[in-house]
Amino acid sequence: MAEFTHFDGRGNAQMVDVTDKALTQREAVASGRVFMTAQTLQMIAEGSHKKGDVLAIARIAGIQAAKKTADLIPLCHPLMLSSVKVDFSLQADQGCVDIEARCKLAGQTGVEMEALTAVSVAALTIYDMCKAVDKGMRICDVQLEEKTGGRSGHWLRAGETGE
Repeated sequence: MAEFTHFDGRGNAQMVDVTDKALTQREAVASGRVFMTAQTLQMIAEGSHKKGDVLAIARIAGIQAAKKTADLIPLCHPLMLSSVKVDFSLQADQGCVDIEARCKLAGQTGVEMEALTAVSVAALTIYDMCKAVDKGMRICDVQLEEKTGGRSGHWLRAGETGE
């Protein structure tokens, strides 16, 4: 059975020691969704929101969040990310914005938390910018989709196709 790594033998919180871990190429992809009214989604698509380009601002927020993950999540290692990409897809038939974040680096620990943080903050930014017209928005399904690198190798969410 797997054990929690952020606790020592006495149950005290600790940052995992990655000193002896191999330097490998690591990548993580996370996703999430923001559900909203058709009117709100249309405003985003048309860029007619009075606060500006919602997705451009949410993209910047997601990238910044990935870079600040260690400041937000206790015991998370500060990482030198080599790439952060945040993309959006408008799903008019489902009434939502799909968000995907992809983080990369060459390092001793993974970038899953950075990708998940990027998606979360991008979703929160969409909510913040649009709440004046749609307080009923829902942020859902924030999850890790895939990770590569490190000792555990490649992981892909069950039900998806991959290696």
